[in-house]
Amino acid sequence: MSEPTPIENDEEDFAEATLTQAIENQIESDNPPAAKATFNKLTLVGYEREDILNLMAHVLAIEIDAMLDEDRAFNTEWYEAALRALPELPPEQK
Repeated sequence: MSEPTPIENDEEDFAEATLTQAIENQIESDNPPAAKATFNKLTLVGYEREDILNLMAHVLAIEIDAMLDEDRAFNTEWYEAALRALPELPPEQK
């Protein structure tokens, strides 16, 4: 197995940072409300901030991938339900 090139690592780091920033913006703006509610819930049950942001960013990434694969609009209803189900992660889309 070959080592990833620095460009691939940079792209992954950029994507992760961008998703995390999007989640932080959602929490701060309380839009969607499920973002702040999920953050607060996971904080109360003992999750660390970084872990919460990673879980939430993972859900956002799944929805963005599905949106692009299916050439459709962002499904806010699915996204909010998936956030509220955390820490249980939604199944990966095909």
